Amino acid sequence: MTDKSYIPIRVLLADDHEIFRDGFQIMLKKQSEIELVGQAENGAELIQLAAQLSPDIIITDIKMPRMDGIEATKKLHARYPDIGIIAFSMFDEDSLIVDMLEAGARGYLLKNTSKKEIYEAIKTVHNKGTYYCHNTSAKLAMMIGESTFNPYKQDVKFEFNDRELEVIRLVCNELLSKEIAVAMNLSVRTIEGYREKIQEKMKVRNTAGIVIYAIKNGLYKI
Repeated sequence: MTDKSYIPIRVLLADDHEIFRDGFQIMLKKQSEIELVGQAENGAELIQLAAQLSPDIIITDIKMPRMDGIEATKKLHARYPDIGIIAFSMFDEDSLIVDMLEAGARGYLLKNTSKKEIYEAIKTVHNKGTYYCHNTSAKLAMMIGESTFNPYKQDVKFEFNDRELEVIRLVCNELLSKEIAVAMNLSVRTIEGYREKIQEKMKVRNTAGIVIYAIKNGLYKI
């Protein structure tokens, strides 16, 4: 008998496309750490199922009939602030992603993302973190940075040395690690080391996280 000493993360999915919901269910069946406990096809049904099923995580499309993901997220965040909400979006919905975060979502994913990233996002948000999709454009990161969404208000503010601040500035200017290495006359390996330390201090996982944190905390001005 397999020892199941952990409780799987309970996920509720909302999307108006049945084929997408079915595919998501099949994907989650292949692992045991996450359990899909329900599916909704619109925002109104999502709110009803959230009350009945008490999920840990809600993954919701933004554009849905009857009630869209933004309105549903506002209502859910007000009633159940401990539920982590992740937005599922198309690549061209930057302003709607910002609206979702301002409504109470703690992360977002593009629909063409990988299974690995979906798992990573669910676990991050379940642990009270914030998740920014790896494919986030520079434009979207800047939009989030300038929005009212701010998950860092109560976090301890870390100090960054001069070299770390320079790396942060160059990352925000959309330079790759190789380009930053040339600009700072350092090796790529050294720059990657700085990036890892910066992400660890900021508690972020990728470039988008660095940019958004930097803007929110006054480390970079657009």
